[in-house]
Amino acid sequence: MRIVIAEDAAVVREGLVQLLRDRGLDVVASVGDAEALLAAVAEHLPDAVVADIRMPPDHRDEGLRAALALRERYPRLGVLLFSQYVETRYADRLAATGMAGFGYLLKERVVDVGDFVDALHRVAEGGTALDPEVVSQLLAARGAGAHGQDGGLAALTDREHEVLALMAEGRTNAAIATALGISQRAVEKHTAGIFTKLRLPRTEDGHRRVLAVLRYLDGA
Repeated sequence: MRIVIAEDAAVVREGLVQLLRDRGLDVVASVGDAEALLAAVAEHLPDAVVADIRMPPDHRDEGLRAALALRERYPRLGVLLFSQYVETRYADRLAATGMAGFGYLLKERVVDVGDFVDALHRVAEGGTALDPEVVSQLLAARGAGAHGQDGGLAALTDREHEVLALMAEGRTNAAIATALGISQRAVEKHTAGIFTKLRLPRTEDGHRRVLAVLRYLDGA
């Protein structure tokens, strides 16, 4: 898998490069600003990008804006954003482009190398990888509106909410079962209930999972 890294802190950037190369990933470029990120992707056409949200010159949302531009130009490019803090408005803007190939993690998750690399693989393969804290705060921000509506998210049981939150993180049914201490059969039952209550059409299961996560983030 070919990766481009965009992080303005040189020490962090070089650490990420070494970490990923040690795991057998091909880091084809590492840059320190959003403009260089756009140029590096155009030159190398990687499978995925790992980018900080806040980058020079203003350290506001330069990384996010570059990611939005990249998703428009290269729809199959995986984008894994990371940030020091949860910034739900940024997650909302990128999620609005579609959840396929999208991830948003807190920088502290990089410490768990295995989880970080797994998240990067999921994103590169068109899956999702949302930090549990990001999911939690998105739900808190949107919960009041969602529960005030008939059907949709308001119709889900507490357990179905838990399953959907883990689905939003990019977990498989097996991983959800382990996290909740239930069987995979139970997870499948809850997932079917989620699809029914969110009125998602019968189609390829992976696609319905993406639609369910989008509905979850939209609070519909």
